[in-house]
Amino acid sequence: MNIKSIKKEFSEKNNNLFKSFFPNSNYNFKFNEINKFRKFKTVIVLGMGGSILGTKAIYSFLKYKIKKNFIFIDNLDQEKLIKTKKNYNLKNVLFLIISKSGNTTETIVNTGFFKPFLKKSNTIIIAEDKNNLLANFAKEKSFKLVKHSSKIGGRYSVFSDVGMLPSYLMGLNPINFKKNIPKLFNNSVFLKESIKQIKKIKLKKFKTLIFFNYLPELEDFLFWSQQLIAESLGKKKTGIMPVISSAPKDHHSLLQLYLDGPRDKYFYIFSVKKNKRAKLRFNSFGKKTSFLNKKNYENIKNAQKDAFKKALDTEKIPYREIIINKIDENNIGKLFFTFILETFILSKIIKVNPFNQPAVEKVKIFTKKILISNNFSKKNF
Repeated sequence: MNIKSIKKEFSEKNNNLFKSFFPNSNYNFKFNEINKFRKFKTVIVLGMGGSILGTKAIYSFLKYKIKKNFIFIDNLDQEKLIKTKKNYNLKNVLFLIISKSGNTTETIVNTGFFKPFLKKSNTIIIAEDKNNLLANFAKEKSFKLVKHSSKIGGRYSVFSDVGMLPSYLMGLNPINFKKNIPKLFNNSVFLKESIKQIKKIKLKKFKTLIFFNYLPELEDFLFWSQQLIAESLGKKKTGIMPVISSAPKDHHSLLQLYLDGPRDKYFYIFSVKKNKRAKLRFNSFGKKTSFLNKKNYENIKNAQKDAFKKALDTEKIPYREIIINKIDENNIGKLFFTFILETFILSKIIKVNPFNQPAVEKVKIFTKKILISNNFSKKNF
């Protein structure tokens, strides 16, 4: 495996996905047609898996600069639905409904809950423009329908309409997520480093990939990564289990297992370079806490991170450290791209198709058969 073959296969065999990485990529919506929806201060996003995880990651990472409230409905959680209905004036809410197939059961069920509040003026649906439930519903009600590319799978869709339209509604500029990706893709040093790092994850030895995270704003990005890796690589009795571990909280729960348990884990350690914050004052606790005096939260977390790394080094447990320079669109865009590319590289090493999910489809079919066989009433949506 070399850089030339990776670049060729990644760009030529997945052309639609590849095009979505670039700042000048085309969307299936026009910005001036979406402007009228930007007035909403509260947005409810309905979707499952790749249809929503990328947007959720962007919102969590950049929440400090987003002046709107986004609510994510990404499970069958009746209590959350009831609370949302109770706590918000749904007449003043924008509904963004996303499903590639347009038939995702959970998304259909949750959309049905909010159906009385859906209007032409407050609803956008992103789905394939085919004969499916959501596309037909949008056309029947004259809702704004944005075509989901049939060539880009949900978990790879964050740079397409699926992630960029919501980002625009957040008040962000989609170009800022992609502006440095062409440079990355043409940077041989970056590509060599990605190949080198991925080759270290020997799947015959390592069964679990631990995302050890010292940056709370990154947690939803890691859930996006979890789906990307699990669905793309978990095939033919191979793959690696991605586990999200919150630090320093998990210093006090899982660290014993990580350092002294089975040696079947590979660690990714995440942190950020932050500006100096206000110093903590511990004078009231006396001399025993003088080592904490005039430190800030980042000082303490970085000390814990360095101690964890030292313990990993001592135990000869492999890890990779990822330090984010700044919390902005450019850096999360680079993270999205890096993880997509490296997942693709690993799929080539273990020889699986990273773009299908046959086991997921099997469960969807079983679910529908069970619902039908139990004589649940079939109502027209």
